Amino acid sequence: MSDETKPQPLLTAQQIDAMPAYKIRHPFNPNSSVQVKTLSMATGLTRAALSLARVPPGKESFVYHAHARDEEWLYILSGRGQAEIGDDRFEVGPGDFMGFPAPGGPAHHLLNPYDEDLVYLMGGDRSGFDIGIFPRQGKHLIFQGMTIQAVDDAAMTPMSFDQFFVTDEDEG
Repeated sequence: MSDETKPQPLLTAQQIDAMPAYKIRHPFNPNSSVQVKTLSMATGLTRAALSLARVPPGKESFVYHAHARDEEWLYILSGRGQAEIGDDRFEVGPGDFMGFPAPGGPAHHLLNPYDEDLVYLMGGDRSGFDIGIFPRQGKHLIFQGMTIQAVDDAAMTPMSFDQFFVTDEDEG
C-alpha cells in the first residue's frame, strides 16, 4: 500500500474536498442520486461507517427502507430536505439529527425537493452483514461482505422454531 492510499487518522478539510465522490443510485429508485465520500474507510475504521453525502436538488437519497441489523444515523450539515420516518414527513435542515436503531427502527428516506444541495453526514454500524427491508417494494436485500442478494417478500416462506422440534409422534 503506498503512502497515498494508506489510511490516515487525520483528514483535513482540504483533503476531504479533494477526495473523489462515489455517485450512487439505488436500483429500486430511479430518482436516487447521492454523491458519497467515505471518510471512515479513508481513516482505516473497520467497524464504524461514516460518509459525507450530497443529494442534488430534486433528487432523493436512496429509497424508503429499514435495517434488520446495522444502526444508521444522519446529521444535516447544509441545505434543506424532507425526511420520511415511518408514516410521517419532516422538513430537516442544518443541525438536525436522525437515528435509526436496528432491529425495529422505523423505515426512513431522505428527499431534496429544494433548490440547493442537501449535505449531511451518515453513519452507523459496518458489521459486514445486514438485511435491508424495503416495505414499499415488497423486497429485502441481504448484504454480506461485498455480496448483495435481493429477495421478493412474496417468495419468502414463513417458518417457526416449532417446525424444528420433533415429538415422539413424529418419530413413529
